Amino acid sequence: EPFDGVPETEVLHIDMNQTINEKHHHTHEYDTSNLVIRRGQEFVITITFNRLPTQYDDYQLEFLIGRNPSPNKESQITIPLGSRASTNSYTWNGKILEQNMNSIMVEVLPKPTALVGRYRVYVAISTGNGMKRTKRNASTDLYLLFNAWCQQDAVYLADQDERKEYVLNDYGVMYQGSYGFISQRHWIYGQFEEGILNACIFILDASKMPISDRGKVIKVVRKGSAMINSQDDDGVLVGNWSDDYSMGTAPTAWTGSIKILLQYANTRIPVCYAQCWVFAGVFNTFLRCLGIPARVISNFNSAHDNTGNLKTDLIFKPDGTPDRRRTKDSIWNYHCWNEVFIKRDDIADRYGGWQVVDSTPQELSSGYYCCGPASVVAVKEGEVCYPYDTGFVFAEVNSDVVFFKRDKYGEMKVFRIDTTHVGKRILTKAVGSIQAVDVTHNYKYREGNLSLHIYKFSLSYSPLLCCIVVKHFTSSSSSSSSSLPLPPPLLSSSSSSSSSSPLFLFLLLSSSSSSSSSSSSPLLPLLPLPPPLLFFLFLLLLSSLPLPLPQVPEYLFVGHKDIVKVKFTNPFQFPLKNVFLYIEGAGITPLKHRFYQEIPSLGEITWTEEILPRLPGERYILSLLYCSAIAHVRPSSSSSSSYIYEYI
Repeated sequence: EPFDGVPETEVLHIDMNQTINEKHHHTHEYDTSNLVIRRGQEFVITITFNRLPTQYDDYQLEFLIGRNPSPNKESQITIPLGSRASTNSYTWNGKILEQNMNSIMVEVLPKPTALVGRYRVYVAISTGNGMKRTKRNASTDLYLLFNAWCQQDAVYLADQDERKEYVLNDYGVMYQGSYGFISQRHWIYGQFEEGILNACIFILDASKMPISDRGKVIKVVRKGSAMINSQDDDGVLVGNWSDDYSMGTAPTAWTGSIKILLQYANTRIPVCYAQCWVFAGVFNTFLRCLGIPARVISNFNSAHDNTGNLKTDLIFKPDGTPDRRRTKDSIWNYHCWNEVFIKRDDIADRYGGWQVVDSTPQELSSGYYCCGPASVVAVKEGEVCYPYDTGFVFAEVNSDVVFFKRDKYGEMKVFRIDTTHVGKRILTKAVGSIQAVDVTHNYKYREGNLSLHIYKFSLSYSPLLCCIVVKHFTSSSSSSSSSLPLPPPLLSSSSSSSSSSPLFLFLLLSSSSSSSSSSSSPLLPLLPLPPPLLFFLFLLLLSSLPLPLPQVPEYLFVGHKDIVKVKFTNPFQFPLKNVFLYIEGAGITPLKHRFYQEIPSLGEITWTEEILPRLPGERYILSLLYCSAIAHVRPSSSSSSSYIYEYI
């Protein structure tokens, strides 16, 4: 009942101060109407009442997450603001900063270990019949993320430029091909685009991960590793390393993570299809979207230790041909995974920092197809006993390749051991540029001088993968970080530092397509190729392909419509049929595509598309042409970029 004629206190409005808060929390790029903040950092809420509350009024802020919120599980947070404001029985801090007319501004400080996800926000006022909550209002919901800017958060990253790269950058480059001939693949992470944050939280919901675990970064990244692949939990992506992609999208036809995540969240059906770089790209979006510093790693000559003995065992028949039936281990020409930068509270502090997490389904870990987090420090030191999956990662980058041959009695004998073939080069995108950085020294100590360079090239118009093996001596390489150097020459000139043996042409026995991302099939020499002219003709053809580079104005403005133009000329002496052309740019334009039933020989197509930039700064537009006859065509160096200004 009102006291002495004073009307009962009621809440008229709750203002989440989205613009002010998101600027301080580095979350203003998220395309959502709800407030997005990071834990361990203050934010402000303005509450407007029908009258200014007095010191005798009893009211509180409430933050609820999950279906059955509970104070004991820290999924129901209560912050008293009135007569009980001095009570320290809550897990978050809150205080009134100022009062203005009938409004108060409240500063709230979530714990740096708070649960991550979407919270419902209420104001509850004490009445004669108990606490009366405001009605449910989805517009006042807020998203709470991990905070790489907070020293008390397990994901704290001290370097400002690294935070900008590993949390805020929505555009990336991954490295493919093979050691000695490395190519780039540009990827739109798009963690700030509309619907992506909801999709990432949906992934945690679909995993049935307990709400009480969602503040623990180790459990979140481990669950994410399992959920990005569809094995055993109907996760996001279906892996496919065959030539048949008729029931979905070929891995090489994806331009980024956005369409994949939105499709999964909207249909709740795993998306077809992915290979290692697609798994890594989508996982990177998931991690950065939730505020976890993450990057994509490419390991060249990456071993898959199926038997768990920390070696790569290759078995050959008495006649010297590979025994595929008995060989369980394999070596991929490259493999992509992710690293996250986190503290490890489950093992010694020195093992914190970069951790390997991998969502490509390879081996079971605690009953699920997931991998990591495995400390990179532990991998380098060979301390494979630490969780999680450190031994498996160690074998990927540093296992010895042991060659066995069965004699006529079936007895296995070792006839060769190669200690340097696996993990020849480990790369990631540099901070602040699209250059590559060699991080091999993070994973292993420098090895011997003898190296085996394997060049594997995808022939764009053929289902066969051709490679040339050149064995030569090289001087010891530096173990420090550096930009990616040019690959060594295919035909070494005569010099004291390098000499080459005769070249041989190899063909994969498997019928993997030209777009295959990796190969675990042993190679068999078919015939010597004294004049390797045919091979260089292949290279010349690939290097002369006119790429579908987008043409955009040098300067664009946020909220101002403009156009992007993409041109492509068919250089082949035959028509290209069933051609898809894609463009996408995070903060500029969503994924768009055009279908061309046929592009005649030497024919040219031009696609002009309207764009409406949303975010300022240097942005990238990625273009890709996909045709099953030539797999895909994409820019090999960099995608078109423009600097986008924001009207003030």
